[in-house]
Amino acid sequence: MKRKQKNTRALQWHPAFYACARIEFSEEAEEFYFNNEYQLGTKPKEIDVLIIKRNPDRKIQKNIGRIFRRHNIIEYKSPTDYLGIDDYYKVYGYACFYKADTGKEDAVKASDITISFVCFHYPYKLVKHLREQRRLYVEKQEAGIYYIIGDMFPIQLIVTSRLSPKKNLWLCCLTNSLRQGEMDRLIKEYGKHYNDNLYKSAMNLIVHANQDMFEEGKEMCDALMELFKDELETARRTGHQIGRREGRQKGLMEGRREGRLEGRREGRLEGRREGRLEGRLEGRLEGRLEGRLEGQKEGRMEGIFAMIADNLEEGFSVGRITQKLEKRFGLTEKEAQEYMEKYEAAHSPFSPKVDSREQ
Repeated sequence: MKRKQKNTRALQWHPAFYACARIEFSEEAEEFYFNNEYQLGTKPKEIDVLIIKRNPDRKIQKNIGRIFRRHNIIEYKSPTDYLGIDDYYKVYGYACFYKADTGKEDAVKASDITISFVCFHYPYKLVKHLREQRRLYVEKQEAGIYYIIGDMFPIQLIVTSRLSPKKNLWLCCLTNSLRQGEMDRLIKEYGKHYNDNLYKSAMNLIVHANQDMFEEGKEMCDALMELFKDELETARRTGHQIGRREGRQKGLMEGRREGRLEGRREGRLEGRREGRLEGRLEGRLEGRLEGRLEGQKEGRMEGIFAMIADNLEEGFSVGRITQKLEKRFGLTEKEAQEYMEKYEAAHSPFSPKVDSREQ
């Protein structure tokens, strides 16, 4: 039967590894302080896992922790990643930075620091580099555990695909290519601890990473369904609540959007109506003002023309009449002359002869 293509790029492997690491040390958990994604300094330099022994003199029995001293730095690479040469020097640098970033001179001894590289694929290129370029020894301690001997810090390499399922079940199962025998042991072991959040975190990742395998094995699915029934019921209830909440939020957003559109349309219509009314009112006011101004202007001109006509009939000279216009209507000499020219143009057939007599 052809399996579905795996899609594990978006899986969060590091939290599951942290959970698996704590599970592996569960029998000696009281001996350690566990720190997930320990940040170095104020800049984003993070150690994947930092494990600090509570009692430096206590010997650790767990196979992956026998190398441990006081401060233990762990770098983890997921099954979709690879441990390279530069990764080695990066984490080595982290160890040096960790030693120096204490605020007190030599507070952390170099002899108290260990480095552990945990990866799924055996790093052939890195091991070759360490042997040939650095003249270091890579010595196998047991299945999946190798010590890198000759560097300043004690360093170990843990290859999870080569670990013994009897000794390191959870790290062995932290993969996207789970084997049938490992799955059987894993489900039995999980059944003893399914209320523990650490086990849940690790198991959730493993199930998602190997979903096609769990779907193909009906018995395994039934077993998991039985184990996860409480979680599934909680998830259903939570899903309903989330769905309702999201539905309300979506409804509110759509309602607001529709309300805005309707409001804009109504606003435009009301704006047009109000604009027409305001335009009519303003037009009337402006018309009245303009009418008054034009009426005043026309009335003034008629008054000026009437005065010019009266003075011409009385025989006053043009110069005398312009002087009277300036005084009576507050005109300048030029404005008075222009009114005289306008009057003459309008009444040219009746213009009297003007003599030089002045009063």
